[in-house]
Amino acid sequence: MKKVLIFAAVAEAATGLALLVVPALVGRLLLGEELTGVAMPVARVTGIALIGLGAACWPGPPLAGMLIYSAVVALYLAYIGFAGGLTGVFLWPAVALHATLAVLLGHIWLVGASRPANGGDGIR
Repeated sequence: MKKVLIFAAVAEAATGLALLVVPALVGRLLLGEELTGVAMPVARVTGIALIGLGAACWPGPPLAGMLIYSAVVALYLAYIGFAGGLTGVFLWPAVALHATLAVLLGHIWLVGASRPANGGDGIR
């Protein structure tokens, strides 16, 4: 079972990386059409989510997947906002929410790492 979980983690993370780096190509290969316009950032956020899913599926602490997703999606959405391209009314609240989650999850990660193995909170 561990090998299947590792395979799933690698496959999801690889697909996510492809969506993040070359979303138009992934769209063409999967759907027969290149992704354009607003589909590009949506595909990239989906790619970030798949990378987070791959990290969560990897044998070990599930906290890593959500931490990776929250941190990277906050950075990407902030990049979109600062680049001046696509900005909706919920863009900056979403950036703030994901950045806050990333800080909180990072804190949990660091506090959990500093605790002895038998005194942890069970998250890691």
